[in-house]
Amino acid sequence: MDIIFVRHGESHDNVEKRFSRDFITLTERGIQQIRDARENLDVYDFNKVYVSPLERTLQTLSHLGLDGEVDERVREMNFGIFTGLTFKEYQDKYPKETRMWMEDSLNYTIPEGESIVDTYKRVESFMEDMLQRNENALVVTHEGIIRLACSWVIGSPEHFYRFRADNGSATVISADINYRFIKKLNHR
Repeated sequence: MDIIFVRHGESHDNVEKRFSRDFITLTERGIQQIRDARENLDVYDFNKVYVSPLERTLQTLSHLGLDGEVDERVREMNFGIFTGLTFKEYQDKYPKETRMWMEDSLNYTIPEGESIVDTYKRVESFMEDMLQRNENALVVTHEGIIRLACSWVIGSPEHFYRFRADNGSATVISADINYRFIKKLNHR
C-alpha cells in the first residue's frame, strides 16, 4: 500500500512565517505550486483521497481537481495560543510558554493547543487505519502531519525534526503489516 501525502500550496501565513490559522488561503504562488503538483500526481496510483478540514488544504484539493473525504486526524497540529503569531510575537507575548515549549517541544502541550506527541497519536491512528484498509490513498495535508507520518515509519515522534515537506510536494510512504518505508520525500 502507498500513501501519497501532498502538502498544501504556500499560504499567506507561510509567507509571514506565522503558525497558521484555520481560515488562511493559498497565495498565487501556492496555487501555481499545486498546479505543478497536479501534473506530478499522474505517476501515482490511488483509490481514495483524504483531506484536512482546513481552508488551505481544501483549496489545494480543489486546485488538484479532486474530491476527498475530510479526516480530522490529518489536520495540522493545534498551536493554541501561538496560532497566528510569528516566533518573535509569541516569544514576546508568551515568554514562559515559549521557554517551556523550546525545552520539550515533543511533550509540552501549548495552552489551548496540543503537543507534538498528541498530534502523533492522531497521525498514528490514521496510519494504522490505512494499514487495515490496505489501499493506496492520497492525503492532502500539512507539513507537521507529513513529518509525523514519516516519524511513524521509524516508530517514534522523536524523529519529527528530521523531516521536511515543502509546499506542493509529495511524500510517499509504503507500508503493509510487515514493513514500512519512505518511498519518496519532497517529490516535485
